[in-house]
Amino acid sequence: MTAHRPLLQGSEQQDRSIYRVLRQDIVTLRLKPGTRLSENELAARFETSRAPVREALIRLAEEGLIDVRPQRGSFVSRISLAAMEQARLVREALEVVIIRRAAEARLSKSALRGCETAIAAQLEARDDPERFTSADDEFHRAFAEATSLGGVWSIIEREKVQFDRVRILSLPQVTPVDVLIAQHRAILKAVLDGDPNQAEKAIRTHLSEVLRIADDLAIRHPDLIETGH
Repeated sequence: MTAHRPLLQGSEQQDRSIYRVLRQDIVTLRLKPGTRLSENELAARFETSRAPVREALIRLAEEGLIDVRPQRGSFVSRISLAAMEQARLVREALEVVIIRRAAEARLSKSALRGCETAIAAQLEARDDPERFTSADDEFHRAFAEATSLGGVWSIIEREKVQFDRVRILSLPQVTPVDVLIAQHRAILKAVLDGDPNQAEKAIRTHLSEVLRIADDLAIRHPDLIETGH
């Protein structure tokens, strides 16, 4: 029994690695909605058997990122605005808790430096949606870690996948990056001022920005976005 344990752990690690790569490819739209996912082609890509690929696809289907169509195969799902709104509500509820706690406490110098570094990275990545959203996440994560709520941020990351697909699609043509950066600065200012009410207002405004552009995106990309409930 003991001799087989490393093999099992290696197999599980491989499953997670394939899942993470495919998930990132879907979120960043490197794999666009409607793309057919062949187990054989993915097994060749990852130089593995079909079994770990199948396990990764099952997990992605459970997250609503893949549609499994009988007799036809697995396809990257269209972006669901209904699922995006649910994810946004979950994220907003949790981030309000984080940002109020951050405003009630005093940010450490390292946390403040992390926020400022993230904003600077956004300025540099203004024409690169993937890098921009990564820096955006670093800004929000900094508050969670500063308030010892890193575990809550892990929940947010898990739940916000449809939200992220909309963000990637909207940048930079539909959502002006200067607006998002200005909102981040307003959030940081409220936290540094020690004003939890203003910080909450700022974070709610920021996380509602996606609602302003959702309908426009659906009109621009009807092949990528599902507007039904």
